[in-house]
Amino acid sequence: MIIPKFEIWNKENYDSFVEFLKSQQDTKYKEFNSSLVLNSKYEMIGIRLPIMRNIAREISKNNIEEFLQYAQDKYYEEVMIQGLVISHVKDEKIFYKYFKKYIKKIDNWALCDSFCSSIKLVKKYEEKYFKEAIKLSLSKEEFIARIGLVMILNHFIDKEKLDDIYCALNNIVSDKFYINMAEAWLICELYTKFPKETINFIKNNNLNKFTQNKAISKINDSYRVSKEEKEELKKYRK
Repeated sequence: MIIPKFEIWNKENYDSFVEFLKSQQDTKYKEFNSSLVLNSKYEMIGIRLPIMRNIAREISKNNIEEFLQYAQDKYYEEVMIQGLVISHVKDEKIFYKYFKKYIKKIDNWALCDSFCSSIKLVKKYEEKYFKEAIKLSLSKEEFIARIGLVMILNHFIDKEKLDDIYCALNNIVSDKFYINMAEAWLICELYTKFPKETINFIKNNNLNKFTQNKAISKINDSYRVSKEEKEELKKYRK
C-alpha cells in the first residue's frame, strides 16, 4: 500500500484522500466489522485498523491541524483516522483542544477503545487526564462515560489511584450496555493487578447486578487468576 502524501491540505486534496480510503476497502472485513460496530451514524468503508494506523502515522508527519480542519465525518474510517491522528499530537494544549472536540464524535465502542488506547500523551500529564477520565466516567452519555472508563483502564491503574477509581465506579448509575461492560472490564483488570483491594470492592459496592456479575465472569475467564480465587468470587454474584 502506497499512502498518498499531502503536505498541504485543502478540500480537493481531502476529497482525493477519501477516494484513496475507498480504494483500500475489504468487503469481507466490512461485513464482519459491521456486525460488531452497531448503531453508528457513520457509513463504513471496510478498512482494517492496522492500515488506518499506518495512514494516521503518515498524516501526522505533516500539518496535523490543517488535516483536522478539512476532515469530514461521513465515514467511520474518516472518524477513526482523525482520532488516531490526534493521538500523535505532541503539544498538550493542542491535543486537549482536539481531544475535547473529538470525544463528542464517538458513538461506538470501536472508535472509543481504539482512541483511548492510542493517546499516550495523557500519561505524561497524568494528574490532569486522570481527573478528566474520572469526570467523563460519570457522564450520563453512554460513550462519553465509556471513554473515561477505558482511559482509566489503559493509562491509570495505579495503587495510589484505587480509591478514586472505586469511588467513581460506585457513583456510576447506569444500565447502558457499553458503560456497564467497560465497568466490568475495568474491575477485571483492577482485580488481576490488585486482588486484595479489589475483592473488598467486589464484596461491598453499588454496582448493578449485570455489572457485578459480568465483572466476576470476566475475572473467571482470566488465566491470571487462580482456581481458588475464582471459586471464592462466585460467592459474590448478585
